[in-house]
Amino acid sequence: MSTTSDKGKLGFFQSLLATPTLVLVAVGWGVIALLFFLLFSVTLPGEGRPAWYGIGTLILEQMGFLLAGVLCLRNGFSNKIVSGRNVWLGIGIGLLSYFVGNLFFSWWELYWGLSPTVSPGDLFYVISYLCLATGMILAVRSRRLNLELWQWGVVLGIAATGIAIAAWLSYPFEFGVSSPPEAIEASPAIEQVVGSESMTDAAAAPGIEEEESGLTEHPVPAWVKAMDRRLDPFGSALNLTYVVLDILLLIIASVLLLAFWGGRFSQSWRMIAAAAFSLYIADMWFKYADKNIPDYESGDLLEVFFTFTGVFFAIGAILEYDVSTRAAKTSSRGGRRRRGGAS
Repeated sequence: MSTTSDKGKLGFFQSLLATPTLVLVAVGWGVIALLFFLLFSVTLPGEGRPAWYGIGTLILEQMGFLLAGVLCLRNGFSNKIVSGRNVWLGIGIGLLSYFVGNLFFSWWELYWGLSPTVSPGDLFYVISYLCLATGMILAVRSRRLNLELWQWGVVLGIAATGIAIAAWLSYPFEFGVSSPPEAIEASPAIEQVVGSESMTDAAAAPGIEEEESGLTEHPVPAWVKAMDRRLDPFGSALNLTYVVLDILLLIIASVLLLAFWGGRFSQSWRMIAAAAFSLYIADMWFKYADKNIPDYESGDLLEVFFTFTGVFFAIGAILEYDVSTRAAKTSSRGGRRRRGGAS
């Protein structure tokens, strides 16, 4: 009886880890995220988003990145992966680093009601981008590139478009163009920042109550304020770093998409390319909204592409594992037949 029960449990877990089940889970999570953003991201004029919405978007995004990171690490620790273990180790570590960075970002934003230029989460974001780029570059190196002239033209076109959009959104602050002192003193953006700081101080003062976007803001510790002041000067350099890394991922994704096009492993790498494109779209929207929309609160509709990033990486890892496992089984069966025939 116990043996039968153990086999039943093993079969149940194997069915949960089967490729169709995992793909269905990933796709379903993406659909749930899209419906959640479509239904609740739009607010009435003058009203902010409730606290539960911010928590909901955080859970949707975090679960997507966590699932993708775990599945990529599964590929990284498997000897059957054809594209190389280091490729998926780099991508998996990058996704989990993004997961940790989101924890810090949400701590600052949802718990303390802050929107600092630089937070401790940015360290993990930078590590994430570097690991993702490293893993994807290793994937390109493992593939003998034989792109035709028109394919290189597509890559250059995508790169030029990505650079143009990023430069337009980043101008002038990230590229060393500064405003004169008179403009700085009279800048509405500076007045807005000063006003928001005074409102935050007033909200933190005892006996003063203020209704904002439904978020319950807690008193900000002194060490957090001191850290924000020390990290704030690095904001421009960090924004430039993000722009460069976003463009780098976009270019690598384009090369991957064309290099693996039509091959046996093309489906998985199409998903990886789609994940990189989704991350670029989400980052560019966040940069635009943060700069051009007054009192912007994260959670707008286009930020669903952050969740899509994790979903696409997860599906790519699932398909890669499935194809590699099947290829390993096929080669082992062929080897046994050859040895049997030789004997």
